[in-house]
Amino acid sequence: MDIQKINLELRDKSPSEIVAWAINFAQKPVVTTNFRPYEAAILHVVSRVKPDIDVVWCDTGYNTPQTYKHAERIIQQLKLNIDLYVPKQTAAYRDAIFGIPDVDSPLHQVFTEQVKLEPFQRAMNHHKPDVWFTNLRKGQTALRDSLDIVSQGSDGMLKVSPFYHWSDEQLDVYMEEHQLENEFKYFDPTKVHANRECGLHVTTTKN
Repeated sequence: MDIQKINLELRDKSPSEIVAWAINFAQKPVVTTNFRPYEAAILHVVSRVKPDIDVVWCDTGYNTPQTYKHAERIIQQLKLNIDLYVPKQTAAYRDAIFGIPDVDSPLHQVFTEQVKLEPFQRAMNHHKPDVWFTNLRKGQTALRDSLDIVSQGSDGMLKVSPFYHWSDEQLDVYMEEHQLENEFKYFDPTKVHANRECGLHVTTTKN
C-alpha cells in the first residue's frame, strides 16, 4: 500500500469523504476517544458514516466531573456504541500508594503504563482493528507532525486522522454547524504539558 500516494489523494477530501474511503475496505474499524477537546468532531463524522462502529473509550479514571458529564451527553446525542476500558488498578488505590508521579519521576512510566497504555493495548488486542480512526492533528506534537491523514503501523493497521490538517478554528465551525458541545476541562494525568506525546501513537510507521 502506497501511503504517500494515498495521502496525496486524500489531502483535499473532506473528513466525511476520508472516513467513507476507509470504511469502504475496513473489516474491523474502531474509533478511539478520551473525550478531550474536539473529540466530539471525530465521533460525529465517523458515526455518521458507520453508526454501529465500535467506539473504544480508554478512561484513565482521572477525568474531571465535567468531562464525564460531557461524555455521557455526547454518547447519548450520537448514540455511540461505547466499549469502555479502565485501568486494572483503581485511582483510589494508586493515590494511596504513590499518587500521580511527576513527569521526571521514575514512577511516571509505570503510572502511564497502568492508566493509559495497558488499557489501550487490551482494547486493541480484543478488537484487533485493521483501521483505527483517531483525532490526531498536525501541530499537536513533533511526532504527530511526522504523520499524515493516513499512517500505517508495523503491524499493518491503518491509522486514519480525518481532521489531520484542520485548525482549531475550522473545528470550532464544524462543532457549531453540527451542534456539538466541546469540553475544555479535560485532564490527562500522564502528559503534564499540553504538547507532550501521550504514548499511544509512538509506533513505527511506513511511508
